[in-house]
Amino acid sequence: MLSVGLTGGIGAGKSEAVRLLAAHGAVIVDSDRIAREVVAPGTPGLAAVVEEFGPGVLAADGTLDRPGLGRVVFADRERLAALNAIVHPLVARRSAQLQAEAPEDAVVVHDVPLLTENGLADRYDLVVVVDAAPEVQRDRLVRLRGMSEEDARARMAAQAGREERLAIADVVLHNDGTREDLAEQVDRLWERIGGGRG
Repeated sequence: MLSVGLTGGIGAGKSEAVRLLAAHGAVIVDSDRIAREVVAPGTPGLAAVVEEFGPGVLAADGTLDRPGLGRVVFADRERLAALNAIVHPLVARRSAQLQAEAPEDAVVVHDVPLLTENGLADRYDLVVVVDAAPEVQRDRLVRLRGMSEEDARARMAAQAGREERLAIADVVLHNDGTREDLAEQVDRLWERIGGGRG
C-alpha cells in the first residue's frame, strides 16, 4: 500500500487532480468530507462542538451551522484552535480507518486541503502538491466560483503560502494550463506510483 498526501492552495486544481487519480483507481480519503461526517447530527463530534461553543452553533434542523461557526473561529485564533482540537483527531482516526480498509496493493490518496498548515507531511509515503500561480488561482476563484476579488484574496491569504507548500512536496503537479495538461501530469504520476499495482 502506498499512502499519498495530496494538497494545493484554493483554486489550484486539487479537486480535479483527485478526480483524475480516482479514475486511475486510487482509493480517495477526502478530509473535508470526513470533517463534515464527524460533526453530523448524533455524533460525539457534534456534541463536543456544542459543548465547547454553545447551542448557538446549531442550525434549526440540528445540523452544525458551518457558516455561523466559521464567522466565530476565523475571527479568533484561540477559538479556531479549540475547534481543531475537537475535529482534527476525529478526522485523523477516520482517515486511518479508511486507509486500513483499503486493499493491500492500493494507492491511497488523502485529499488534505490543510496538509501544510497542520504539519502532516510526515504521515504520508509521498506528498503531492497541485500548484498554480497566485494570479491563476485568483482568476479561477473569481471567474469559476463567483467570489469577489477581495474574498478570493482573503481566502488565499488564510492558507499556507505557495513556498511553504512547495517545500514539503515530493511531486509537484503544475496547473497553470489546461485540464489536459494536468491530466498528462497525473498520467505520468500514476505510471510511477500505481502502474504496476492491481
